[in-house]
Amino acid sequence: MVRYPLSALSAFSAFSAFLAFSASSGDATNGKRVFEKVGCYECHGYAGQGGRDGARIAATSMPEQAFVRYLRRPFGAMPAYSTKVLPDQDVLDIYAYVKGMPAAKPASEIPLLSHLREK
Repeated sequence: MVRYPLSALSAFSAFSAFLAFSASSGDATNGKRVFEKVGCYECHGYAGQGGRDGARIAATSMPEQAFVRYLRRPFGAMPAYSTKVLPDQDVLDIYAYVKGMPAAKPASEIPLLSHLREK
């Protein structure tokens, strides 16, 4: 029987989890359904534009692994979503949906903001 140090086992476990997420892909259509069902829109907005209680998440540049990790162990007022509440595949689907949202326009392309800046 081969005995591995605990650190080697935890590194292997983390690597296995990484491969599981890397090999899978999300379904943006289901991601939209879950996004609305779970209530992500309540803080982040239907278009992922963010608001008073949630960050802008449309077209996020956050890597998939960081997104998953944040949903599982957030900081601030956001609730944690365990695998019992939100299975891994649903999280990947939400990520695919959020990633596909159009990015916000720069302030210079918003007529009202341009008009206010000229005064």
